Amino acid sequence: MTKQIEIIRKTRSYLLKNLEDITTEQYNKIPAGFNNNIIWNLGHMIAAQQGVCYLRGGLTPRVGEEIINSFKSSTKPERAFGEAEIENIKSLLFTTLDQLEEDYNNHIFGGYTAWTTRYGVELASIDQALDFLPFHEGLHSGCANALKRLVV
Repeated sequence: MTKQIEIIRKTRSYLLKNLEDITTEQYNKIPAGFNNNIIWNLGHMIAAQQGVCYLRGGLTPRVGEEIINSFKSSTKPERAFGEAEIENIKSLLFTTLDQLEEDYNNHIFGGYTAWTTRYGVELASIDQALDFLPFHEGLHSGCANALKRLVV
């Protein structure tokens, strides 16, 4: 396991532990002055990981287009997600990491296309993408935790 994937896994575990007591309605609530909610931030972590690693690596994402399209950058929640959908997203937080680790260990990320993130960080390889992801995860974990304080 790469250290970066370990960091992401632990961050996601901590976040979900912190969210154990919230309801489906609270996952979906968008507080006044905000444009997203807790479940969007969780889904965005998955979509961003898939985009940064797989799409930028010239590979097919390991999740369906609905996840990518619903949670990619510049989107916002278009509908409420039900309990089963929320559980699926929570599960994908870990199954996608397991798959990423397997794919990384199998060296499938050879054709990575260099690009610059909105933060001005150039990523030119899967290793640089994995270095960037914990930063991104921290941003959205912080958002989800802040939103929790506003919806409970």
